[in-house]
Amino acid sequence: MLLEHLHRPLAIEEKVGRRADLVTVADRASERTIVERLRKDFPGAGILGEEGGVYEPLRVAQDDEGVERWIIDPLDGTTNYAHGYPLFCISIAYERDGEVLAGVIYAPLMNELFTAQRGGGALRNGEPVRVSEIPSLAEAMVVTGFKPYDYETNAPYFAKASHIAQAVRRDGSAALDLAYTAMGRFDGFWEFDLAPWDMAAGMLLVREAGGAVTATDGSPFALTGRSILASNGRIHEELRSMFIPSTGSGSFDTSG
Repeated sequence: MLLEHLHRPLAIEEKVGRRADLVTVADRASERTIVERLRKDFPGAGILGEEGGVYEPLRVAQDDEGVERWIIDPLDGTTNYAHGYPLFCISIAYERDGEVLAGVIYAPLMNELFTAQRGGGALRNGEPVRVSEIPSLAEAMVVTGFKPYDYETNAPYFAKASHIAQAVRRDGSAALDLAYTAMGRFDGFWEFDLAPWDMAAGMLLVREAGGAVTATDGSPFALTGRSILASNGRIHEELRSMFIPSTGSGSFDTSG
């Protein structure tokens, strides 16, 4: 469906109050299709979707089933998609009793399907993947993201990483950034102002591929925490140290 819409004229809108935060007819059509399928096959599960918000279960789950929820981003990387840039994807995660147990990220133009199951490892197109073995930030290629309306939040860290790392990228899809960290294309990723649907499936992929995932300040990761720091584990502490406040100033340390 996304590929079909890609070659049609797109009705593109900006989300209210968020410059360059786009939504298209393809986002909404993709979410409708995913929600319809999930509600048919999992009527006792709630659904959290980026474009439609919260969908309540069609029936009450039995006591022994636990509380189920699907967390979906029907099109992550909408701006890329709107410009025909191939780095966009669909991200779906399955959560039970507050724990993410399965995730899938599919990049149709790249023909890459990433899947993870808690305790079962991470796969790309059916083959196991692992995080990289890069030992230091100086040898690493890391990736981040930021919204045009809130560049200033990330600017100091983007600058500092650019001075230290071998390379820094901004690809425009948090879910794919996490999938690529899981398979070792990137060695680390951080971003602020994210929602659960941006992070849920990718977070599980990184962990199941042997990587580390926390909030940017190093505290335990939470889907509602809005920030994420993911890495191969080996460079995690170096990345985390970028976000340590400078003593006395109340600002963050962006020195070399």
